[in-house]
Amino acid sequence: MNIFDKIVEVVNPAAAVRREHDRFKLQTIRSIRNSGYDESGAARNKNSMRGWLASSKTPQEDIDKNIPILRQRSRSLYMSAPLAVSAIKTNRTNIIGEGLKLKSTIDAEFLKLTPEQATEWQQTAEREFKFWAGSKFCDSTRVNNFYEIQQVACMSWLMNGDACILLEYEKPSRAFPYGLRIHLIESDRVSTPHTTGNSVYLYATNPDNGNRIFNGVEVDKNNRVVAYHVCNTYPNSNLYAQKEWKRVKAFGDRTGAPGVLMIFETERAEQYRGVPYLAPVIESLKQLTRYSEAEMMAAVINGVFTVFVTSENGTSEFGFTGVVDDEDRVSDDDINYEVGPGLVNVLNPGEKIEIADAKRPSSNFDAFVTSLAKYVGAALEIPMEVLMKSFMSSYSASRAALLEAWKAFRMKRTWIAADFCQPVYELFLSEAIAKGRLHAPGFFLDPMIRAAYCGAQWNGPAQGMVDPVKEVSAAEKRIEIGISTRQRETTELLGGDFESNVAQLAREKQIMQAAGLSSGKASSGGADAGKENLKESEEETDAEGTESDGDAAGEDGGESEE
Repeated sequence: MNIFDKIVEVVNPAAAVRREHDRFKLQTIRSIRNSGYDESGAARNKNSMRGWLASSKTPQEDIDKNIPILRQRSRSLYMSAPLAVSAIKTNRTNIIGEGLKLKSTIDAEFLKLTPEQATEWQQTAEREFKFWAGSKFCDSTRVNNFYEIQQVACMSWLMNGDACILLEYEKPSRAFPYGLRIHLIESDRVSTPHTTGNSVYLYATNPDNGNRIFNGVEVDKNNRVVAYHVCNTYPNSNLYAQKEWKRVKAFGDRTGAPGVLMIFETERAEQYRGVPYLAPVIESLKQLTRYSEAEMMAAVINGVFTVFVTSENGTSEFGFTGVVDDEDRVSDDDINYEVGPGLVNVLNPGEKIEIADAKRPSSNFDAFVTSLAKYVGAALEIPMEVLMKSFMSSYSASRAALLEAWKAFRMKRTWIAADFCQPVYELFLSEAIAKGRLHAPGFFLDPMIRAAYCGAQWNGPAQGMVDPVKEVSAAEKRIEIGISTRQRETTELLGGDFESNVAQLAREKQIMQAAGLSSGKASSGGADAGKENLKESEEETDAEGTESDGDAAGEDGGESEE
């Protein structure tokens, strides 16, 4: 005890006992609290953590309330920030490219089909789908074909946080026998009825059934998505005098077929709307854009030769006032002073020009931008080399950057194929089989048979090769030891199809033979023979080189003797 406690003990023993009890209680609480994360991320007594008042609520309160402003800022960055454009378009190009192409892979064993029958059915299905997907009639707006819609959907997903696709049907025609249509709308139109602008109301309910509506997504009492509410225009648009909302069921009541496809990346459980791809780095990208614009303006100002003349009487005898193009002239009044190449400005009495910092632009500009691009790329799962399209390092570093980026690209491709391409293909198959254009017994009777017929792969752009010789050699080794297939390597290296390549090579060989020309051999024997011929030619070259080196040595020796 300290001296004060001793005095209290003498004057009031009961109070001293209470103070001792409180002291023991406080020590007990501290011993319990200072455990686990209490001394790290959950610390309350550290000076560095006291001001950190984090508060997390439901996904709707944390995400949905902030989505409108995140979308607006994400679009603004896409239209003004180079790194933001690079991040979104790099994903679009590598995930979708020219479009994910269908490769039908039915379960022939389950369907009791021979390999020949399975191949014939798959080729017919691919031909029918290519006819539908390649036409702009598959689009409700008749602007894009299916592959171009994929590109726009991917861009919308990344920029806005989610992409909404309405699946509609029109009356078929003789020129286009299919009625399935895709209507891609921006996510802003999926909103809670009777909301205006960027406001988000999280307590809305459907008066007909009592279901909750979160940012345009209607869920039942079990938190299952049952419908989407689509507005006829954008929340901030004035094109329509009166806004109207239409309720679109998420799935059909009898068939269970999807009526709306919502593509987004889920971050938390029971989350119904997506977050823009650039959301974690919006502030960093905006500040970097401002810094870049300031440095560019400093470079422009330092690059021009401008003279300012101060006159005592306010008049000037100078006849030359610089050369400024008419389209570059800002103003002719006496208030604004322009800066341009070879420009002479006359100042009023008492006025003078002072440069805030003559050391601009900074020599560290490139290093700073590169360093910040590393942090931005790490958050977006794009290495700095891929984000900035600058491969200045070694082969190993460049290849490692590409491989790391392609982990994220493949993951996103799998998502968009599963959430968009595959459901659309299954609806297409249902219509094609119902119309008799494809024959699939039991398709509508057994869901297992349906799933067997709907098997498909969606192939996109290839990863690309830093060193083609090394990449092809590695692919050859993987095939030899049985850890990969020719089909997979063909798809990943060049984005092609192995079976199509074999058929094309066979036709080319026949054409070459018919013309009396020799053709390259694709067999291993031909490859071995080619290697032997190459080895013989290299040995002959080495022999000739040795002889010439010897002759040169003899000549040198003779000259030295002379």
